[in-house]
Amino acid sequence: MSYRPAICSMSLGRAWLHEIPPKFTAAAHSGLPAIEIFFEDLLYLASSFPNGATPSNQLLAAHQIRRLCDSLHLEIMGIGPFNNCEGLLDPAAKAAKLEELNLWFEIARILGTDVIQIPCTFMTEGVTGDVDVVSRDLREIADIGAVQNPPFRFAYENLCWGTFNDTWEKAWGVVKAVDRDNFGMCLDTFNIAGREYADPERADGKVENAEVVFRESMKRMVREIDLKKVFYVQVVDAERLERPLDKTHEFHVEGQKPRMSWSRNCRLFLCEEDRGGYLPVLDVLHAICDEKEGLGYKGWISMELFNRSLTVEGSQVPIEHADRAMESWRKIIKAMTWEDQVEAVSVPSRQNKQTSKESEAVEISARL
Repeated sequence: MSYRPAICSMSLGRAWLHEIPPKFTAAAHSGLPAIEIFFEDLLYLASSFPNGATPSNQLLAAHQIRRLCDSLHLEIMGIGPFNNCEGLLDPAAKAAKLEELNLWFEIARILGTDVIQIPCTFMTEGVTGDVDVVSRDLREIADIGAVQNPPFRFAYENLCWGTFNDTWEKAWGVVKAVDRDNFGMCLDTFNIAGREYADPERADGKVENAEVVFRESMKRMVREIDLKKVFYVQVVDAERLERPLDKTHEFHVEGQKPRMSWSRNCRLFLCEEDRGGYLPVLDVLHAICDEKEGLGYKGWISMELFNRSLTVEGSQVPIEHADRAMESWRKIIKAMTWEDQVEAVSVPSRQNKQTSKESEAVEISARL
């Protein structure tokens, strides 16, 4: 098995400003071989059809996305996030979430992927963090997914602003409690380092005694996580803020945790220190991937970027972000010494790339 790059669809531009065809065309022409579908993109496409984002229109959107990816020779490696499905206290809300899951199964089948990503809940009302309840809910989801044709796998992820399971350690505790072969983890370098090392509310951007806390956390992660439970990895860094993210900061949102506000505005691709990246994300990647001193993971490496740059208008946004992602991938390969462990990708000549991207995006938009 080798390392394979992918990019989350939202990392090429947010859906309300940037349509799918030019984003996916940019990814393909930059040499990225696969897409992780961010559900927001599918919903925005479905909402453009008559009657809006009905279940039938979501299925129609999935068919169109699949045809587009096939035409661009892009693989679909997963879909997410299936949000806020754990610890729900209202039986009606839980039933509605399970009904939604059945629709996701249909969508995922059309897209040709068996991986559904589940982040830890960030709801603050109507939920419990009781591990017994949470694991029972997620075990039910895993069991329903296991009997589908084909069966589905679920990748659970800690969010550094999550309500209860905001660390890799807590998320791993949930995965162990669920105890199902098809229920594992999505390890995200930002959400790990963003909780174990960084604190955007502090002047230095770090938790107290950050280097020691982070180093010990990585040692525990290597000791405790079962490699078989790592379904895929998301890689991303973030910029250090010039001043603490308090109530006077331009990124502050009332009622939103500072780490979430920071995440939505300030993530960067790996190896973008020139843009302000400062998290020890390569150390996280070493802990996950190193064969001697880490978990020894190989497989999908997905770029998952949130940033204010994705809400800028203009056709250049998908192109720039696809190119940045591919440049990040090349730097990751060098930094991790993966030269002999990655699949070769074909990248068009830069001289004709932009014209080709723009013309193909127009052609595909017309077909859709």
